[in-house]
Amino acid sequence: MKLSSIVVTLILTVGVPYYIYTPLPAAIEDHLKLMLLDALFRAMLQVGDLCQCLGLSHHITVIRGSTLGLGSPGEMAGGQGGGMRVSDVDFDRVPVRVYEPPAVGGGDGGLRRAVMFYHGGGWALGTTKMGSYDVLCRQMSDELNAVVVSVEYRLAPEVHFPVQYEDCLAAAKHFLEPGILGKLSVDPQRVAVSGDSAGGNLAAAVAQQISVDDSVSVKFSVQALIYPVLQGLDLNTPSYQQNHNMPMLHRSMMARFWLLYLGVDTSLHPLLLSPSFLHHPSIPPSLRSHLNWTTLLPAKHIKHYKPVGMEMGSQEVTGQEGDLLSGLLDVRAAPLMAEQGVLGRTPRAYIVTCEYDVLRDDGLMYSRRLQDAGVAVSSHHYDDGFHGALSFAHWPFFFDVGERMIRGYMDWLQENL
Repeated sequence: MKLSSIVVTLILTVGVPYYIYTPLPAAIEDHLKLMLLDALFRAMLQVGDLCQCLGLSHHITVIRGSTLGLGSPGEMAGGQGGGMRVSDVDFDRVPVRVYEPPAVGGGDGGLRRAVMFYHGGGWALGTTKMGSYDVLCRQMSDELNAVVVSVEYRLAPEVHFPVQYEDCLAAAKHFLEPGILGKLSVDPQRVAVSGDSAGGNLAAAVAQQISVDDSVSVKFSVQALIYPVLQGLDLNTPSYQQNHNMPMLHRSMMARFWLLYLGVDTSLHPLLLSPSFLHHPSIPPSLRSHLNWTTLLPAKHIKHYKPVGMEMGSQEVTGQEGDLLSGLLDVRAAPLMAEQGVLGRTPRAYIVTCEYDVLRDDGLMYSRRLQDAGVAVSSHHYDDGFHGALSFAHWPFFFDVGERMIRGYMDWLQENL
């Protein structure tokens, strides 16, 4: 055996396990499966970065192509399958996939409930038509006897904030028109807005706007947010500190998604990870209090973590830094920053959080702020959960926590919608 072959074999034998291995808490099931998934996604990110550095393609385009095969394949729209009608149409020029159950039944006058769903993916990845989202929406439509509308909003880097939000809001307003609800046999008193991760962000922001828009006569009756991202000013909350390298969403990765969404230069990545913006004197204390986790989080989630602070002084923020700060303070991008008067008008909420997720504290703080504003909140926390678990409930992954998460989500909608 040649020396070069021995060296290559040795590198692969040692290097591959080293690359895959990530220390995981004992509470998380199927360590090896999750480590393999995380290693695969990290590899996609690195290949994407390499392609972008070489001028071959944007790294997001590479990741999109690489992730198309992950998860359960969705079914094509058109016609009826198993009695369910699935169609791809436009709502006010925004593509949506509409799932209609096979028969009108249940509800007053034969009307059905409905769910408007926004998929996750860091405002840059994901689609309504493939994988776990298609499976989830079919399951919702079937089990709840509900019309489900899954929104194909435009993605970064082709577009930036507020386009994703505007697409989702336009689709929501169109769907909530009495004529459209009537055509789909939907009870206007039983319409939910929901989403996971970045989709949870969009769902919360749209719910806020619809609740205060007097031109919209039909309002959402519930909001169901699954490990939502709700702010980007403080990426040093206890959950960000605790889970900074936890699959499937690393702290550094979340910062990259924020920069991509807001359309600012990636050179600001270190600044976004620092606590500087949170303590800039241009931010009023009243706004800073909206994400003061020392008062908003339960002690069991604060643990031993301390606030990380650094005063920026009185220097003026301009250019790209100013654009970043402006975006992070905009309630359309960061629903946690909304005033109590707005929060108090939003519908009752179901919020899912996971212990091993950088976004855990976003959801917990939002739950507290909604409750303080008088909104009824059902907060469902998974002590063994990790980010993205809902998408890994089906073939070929079968994570039990994902299956339990879907079951809890369905049961709550069944009872409250």
